[in-house]
Amino acid sequence: MKVAVIPARGGSKRIPRKNIKSFFGKPMIAWTIAAAKQSAVFDRIIVSTDDEEIAAVARQYGAETPFVRPPELSDDHTSTTAVIAHTIDYCQQQGISLDAVCCLYATAPFIQAEDVEQSYQQFCQGDWDYCFTVTDFPAPIFRSFKALDTGGVEMFYPEHFNTRSQDLPEALHDAGQFYWGTVQAWLDNKVIFSERSRAYKIPRWRVQDIDTEDDWQRAELMAPVLLGKPS
Repeated sequence: MKVAVIPARGGSKRIPRKNIKSFFGKPMIAWTIAAAKQSAVFDRIIVSTDDEEIAAVARQYGAETPFVRPPELSDDHTSTTAVIAHTIDYCQQQGISLDAVCCLYATAPFIQAEDVEQSYQQFCQGDWDYCFTVTDFPAPIFRSFKALDTGGVEMFYPEHFNTRSQDLPEALHDAGQFYWGTVQAWLDNKVIFSERSRAYKIPRWRVQDIDTEDDWQRAELMAPVLLGKPS
């Protein structure tokens, strides 16, 4: 059985209630649930939350909320891996046999069902612990610099000051959309960014992590192109 797990706790600080805040005509989490359903990959779609209002919205849009996430897994310091492992433990206690588990973020409205499907195929092509979405940086990180207290700047990699950008290696970062993993990888808390993980690359223009109000506003500007007409 393949299970989607959507972590969605109620205590968001920077954007209060962001998991169910209205985004382009729907509660934010509804977009993730819709992509999971449209992918037709999952046998079950489970939302892990400590919040009854979030749970009610999740059920309204077709997800399951079979348990209440415990307080010790609902604070600012709880890792995503721990939340997924908790859901796996619950499923195993219910006698549910799991083949693969995919964590999808509740605040990733631009997840596309095709990416979920195709990344699963990549995940199955080899002995991988994880397969997750990545994209490239908009500028070469090897020519990056930081601001100094003196008012000046300093390069992180001064040896590359004269290196042409086309001669630098491509640098990738987590796209913050979803993460396929084996049951054992989640339970063992294995590191995601490792040689045991396969990167599923998506174009930069389809990526927006939403942590701050500025992120939210940028996502709203992107939504008409990526999501069509408001619901």
